[in-house]
Amino acid sequence: MELRIDLEFNQLLKLIHQLPKKDIERLSVVLQSEVSASKSSSILQKMILDAPTWTVAELQDYNDARTHLNQSRIA
Repeated sequence: MELRIDLEFNQLLKLIHQLPKKDIERLSVVLQSEVSASKSSSILQKMILDAPTWTVAELQDYNDARTHLNQSRIA
């Protein structure tokens, strides 16, 4: 079931102020955590997209070094 109501911001604010203090605090915590999660995921996405990447030659050098290290370990 879905219920949609078109409210102005001020109307919504008035409804929130009618809630008990405990519910207002709970609403505040939920909204802050959602905003925080949204910010952290966008920061992570930006960091990943802006991160340096390896060229094919650099990746091959890395894989060769890993292969050499794995072969030189005592099993």
